[in-house]
Amino acid sequence: MAADLNEKIERYERLLSEALGKAELAPIKRSHMYTVAIDYHRMARSYYKDGVHFMENEDPVNALVCFSYGHAWLDAGARLGVFNVDDDVLFTI
Repeated sequence: MAADLNEKIERYERLLSEALGKAELAPIKRSHMYTVAIDYHRMARSYYKDGVHFMENEDPVNALVCFSYGHAWLDAGARLGVFNVDDDVLFTI
């Protein structure tokens, strides 16, 4: 059975939104890794905003891509250790 695109978009949007709220910057300020954490979080937020834009403009495929990519940035940051996370449902930890 094929996946329902609209259900997937709603689920991935919700997951990314929740993950953005839980991804706390871990490195000390003024360190290189703090800059990395800011960049990763900024990229995830940008993809989230782009996904919402695509949803509003009835482009579901690109919305799903953006939500997926945004979450990948947060997951990568969690694995790298630039985010303090403790949720193994939202993050691959």
